[in-house]
Amino acid sequence: MTDQDTLIPVGKIIGTHGIKGLLKLYSYSGNIHSLQSAKTVFLKEKDGALREYTVKSVSAHAGGFILGLDSFSDINQVLFMTGSELCIKRSQLPVPDEDEYYWRDLIGLIVHTDQGVELGPLVDIFETGSNDIYVVRGRSKDYLIPAIADVIAHIDIPGKKMIITPLDGLLDL
Repeated sequence: MTDQDTLIPVGKIIGTHGIKGLLKLYSYSGNIHSLQSAKTVFLKEKDGALREYTVKSVSAHAGGFILGLDSFSDINQVLFMTGSELCIKRSQLPVPDEDEYYWRDLIGLIVHTDQGVELGPLVDIFETGSNDIYVVRGRSKDYLIPAIADVIAHIDIPGKKMIITPLDGLLDL
């Protein structure tokens, strides 16, 4: 499987919407453009089965998304999908702008300070509304690093490395 064929988890089916076979989707990124660019999606069901479906529609709704899949027009046909993880092929994702990255590409980067101190791997990312927070697993504690230009000095995806310039006291928390 090439990198472009890699499946990227982009959300989770959290329920149905209406009676016409539409699904409520919690998006991991909140980015409707990545979902709208996909022609097909894969659902990883609770039992681990992976099934491909053709996308009929994607629309924003109440902080999440409503997803329509071809061949489904009744709520009873899609009930089993609740709890499934939604994935798309990396090749279907839009190319990120300069200085923008997919979370999947950042997870696992080894984070260093601009003074050469290795903090550890980036293990998780969460949104706060104003900016993302990178969770870096140190030897004795986790560091919460704000994803802002004043802190993130350099990201080297091929080199699997991130350089930060810590704000005063950031690493002491």
